[in-house]
Amino acid sequence: MTLPLWIYAVVAGILFSAFMTIKTARADKKIDYGHIEQEGQVYIDRMEKERALRAKN
Repeated sequence: MTLPLWIYAVVAGILFSAFMTIKTARADKKIDYGHIEQEGQVYIDRMEKERALRAKN
């Protein structure tokens, strides 16, 4: 029994949509981790400057 062509197109669209969703989620996660790491480095630098200032006094 053969299915109509439009059913194959819908299934292909669903699979493509799932692939793109996963790909986009991974890219967003990578960007978020990069931003979090950058903000953490700013915080660590600030703490090191404060520690050096306290040691100086």
